[in-house]
Amino acid sequence: MIRNQNIGLIILICIFLTGCTTMEPKYSRPKSPVPEHWPDQSSIKETSGLQAADVAWADFYRDEHLCQVIKMALENNRDLKIATLNIEKAQALYQIQRSELFPSLNLPAGFSKQHIPADVSGIGRERTSEQYTVSLGVSSWEIDFFGRIRSLKESMLEQYLATEQAKHSIQISLVGSVATAYMNLAASQAYLKLAQDTLDNQTAYYQLIRSRVEKGIASELEASQAQTRVEAARVDVARYTNQVAASENMLNLLVGTPVPKELLPNMLDDHLMREDLTAGISSEVLLHRPDVLMAENQLKAANANIGAARAAFFPNISLTGTYGTMSTELSGLFKGRSDTWSFVPQIVQPIFDAGARRQRLKVAQVDREIYLAQYEKAIQTAFREVADNLVERSTLVEQLAAQEALVKSSEEAFRLATLRYTEGITNYLNVLDTQRSLYSAQQGLLAVRLARNLNLILFYKVLGGGAF
Repeated sequence: MIRNQNIGLIILICIFLTGCTTMEPKYSRPKSPVPEHWPDQSSIKETSGLQAADVAWADFYRDEHLCQVIKMALENNRDLKIATLNIEKAQALYQIQRSELFPSLNLPAGFSKQHIPADVSGIGRERTSEQYTVSLGVSSWEIDFFGRIRSLKESMLEQYLATEQAKHSIQISLVGSVATAYMNLAASQAYLKLAQDTLDNQTAYYQLIRSRVEKGIASELEASQAQTRVEAARVDVARYTNQVAASENMLNLLVGTPVPKELLPNMLDDHLMREDLTAGISSEVLLHRPDVLMAENQLKAANANIGAARAAFFPNISLTGTYGTMSTELSGLFKGRSDTWSFVPQIVQPIFDAGARRQRLKVAQVDREIYLAQYEKAIQTAFREVADNLVERSTLVEQLAAQEALVKSSEEAFRLATLRYTEGITNYLNVLDTQRSLYSAQQGLLAVRLARNLNLILFYKVLGGGAF
């Protein structure tokens, strides 16, 4: 007679055997489809600085207000919340798939009562029978000899890990986007202030010229020219006022809640971020970017699915077994000689399915090639982003110095032209030309300063900085 411990021993042996093998192709990380080194090594002046992925965003951004705004975004941004919920969902799906490796134990209890008429009872008189049962059993447990379930579990694990990397990627993107929106708002405010200062100055010059016209020193043409500059400045003030509002709305959208006025930027500062990060010499650093790791996790999941598809060609072995007690009386349960058991192993060998299994294997293999191409594209995209950033970075310092020199020379030219006009040496047209040049140079300086800040933000982002 097979006892309870015998059935348990059989189950333990089956569990041991299911851990022996899978039919997945051996995975090895694909060769990187990009050069080992950055294309413009001359743009990398430092090789011993900090790696972006090793610097927390709170250490990279040095402005206290900006850090508070980023923290608000990490708490309220809806895209990040969706990514977090996707991780919880993927984790639950992984646990569901993993549970299929183990037998599911059930404890059914039942009672039946049956009345049988005399002509069919077999004993010549009617009778009523009762039956009580309690049993512990395993129902249709698939014994994973060929690794199908373990391959599906491995696939689900990699998909779960991919969702974690997706969250890290979204966080990096969010931190960079918030910082970018913050800088754009600061630049919009700077442009608005410049336009307002220009409007005030042009209004003062117009009033000066009107008084000179009244005294017969200046002409109506000069007054009209001055009024034209006033109206042009007024147009710029309106345009940049609208731009400030749009920039603030974008920041609020990214943060997920209105940003308090006291946390908004006051000026476009050049020292809001640390500048001692390095891309290093090797492009291998890209393999640690969350989006690249996510693509690799998806590739590993597709590789595991091939193992599950291959295992479907082999017999499916399942086991149903119970052990319990049965009696015609409730008080007779659990007494001697009332035990009952059943052991029902089943083997199903697929013979004909019109090629469905073969096509499922082909789908799994094609999926792997698709995810391989996506993995390689993720690396290539990352390489281009870093390479473009390095090229721009190498020229921005020189652009900034040249633009600052241009502003200084334009200021001097405008001062001299104004002085010569008030002394009657030259006409007002020269003043207008130098004023336009100065205004354009000042706008250009703001644009270069903004570009330099955005370049630093992007440099930190494309090298994988900003995750938890």
